[in-house]
Amino acid sequence: MARPDSKARAPTMMDVARLARVSPQTVSRVLNDYAFIKADTRQRVLQAIDSLDYRPNIAARTLATSRSRTIGVVATDYLSFGPASALWAVEQAAREAGYAVSIVSLPESNYRTISDALQRLASQAVEGIVMIAPQDVSASAAFMSFDNVPVVTLSSVDTGEHTSIMTDSVEGSRLATRHLIELGHTAIAHVAGPAGFTVSDSRIHGWRKALGEAGLVAVEPVVGDWSAASGYRAGLKVAANREFTAAYVANDRMAQGVLLALHESGRRVPEEFSVVGFDDVPEAAYFIPPLTTMRQDFAALGRRCIEAVLVRINGEPPLEADPLLPVLVVRASTARAPG
Repeated sequence: MARPDSKARAPTMMDVARLARVSPQTVSRVLNDYAFIKADTRQRVLQAIDSLDYRPNIAARTLATSRSRTIGVVATDYLSFGPASALWAVEQAAREAGYAVSIVSLPESNYRTISDALQRLASQAVEGIVMIAPQDVSASAAFMSFDNVPVVTLSSVDTGEHTSIMTDSVEGSRLATRHLIELGHTAIAHVAGPAGFTVSDSRIHGWRKALGEAGLVAVEPVVGDWSAASGYRAGLKVAANREFTAAYVANDRMAQGVLLALHESGRRVPEEFSVVGFDDVPEAAYFIPPLTTMRQDFAALGRRCIEAVLVRINGEPPLEADPLLPVLVVRASTARAPG
């Protein structure tokens, strides 16, 4: 059969059925992933769909099956590396599972914007929602009044309200600080993330925990806002205190600013001062010097989110999984403590 003229009209389910030599009902069953379709029949239909570049009418399909095969995603702080990487990973994992993705990106996160986003997704008949929300307090507050659709959070804390998929920021921060302690550093500063982010508190806690285990004193952290500019300002403060010989920084972008501040202050890295970050952004290996950091597996986090939301969609008990542990990546920004 000749390929339909795309300029005249888009291919229909009937076109797919004719090319695959099956009924339209069989095409519909393949699209809806019925289990009893013969393998060779399914393959013919899929090849016809690909050949014709057929795109199902999602609205009609939703009406017919009461399933949209769509997962909603709410992403806050989506310009930062961590949330952006998590968003990409969730989207890829959803598509691999045969689900479309509807994304609502929020430039600012508060109770109103999150509630509006959740209601917008619910109006699209999404089957589940993944919430990428570093600001856990506002996300949890919105979730408490939203219980019609399964919600999974990619977060740094388990709120107890919904399934949470987490990186263990406390243990990751403890390991990062422990690396500096094992290099002989005893005065270790911390450049923390901003208030309102539970991940900031988690990373402060991990830093304090490592220092406490080693019998070392934790002074008050210097607070940034996740940006390189704030890291630079914090780095100037840290560099001015000659007692510090190392710093654990809550993310790599701030660590980049800290490195520049140390350079401008005449504190040589790593000969006189060591720096550890968190995230392992792609550029971290090309900082001057290359940055020692904690690597998060965002692809694994994305897969876990989709697995967890599909379990909820299918009415099964929520998955219970241990938080993912970040991995220390040692580069040239850390060395033995001077003297």
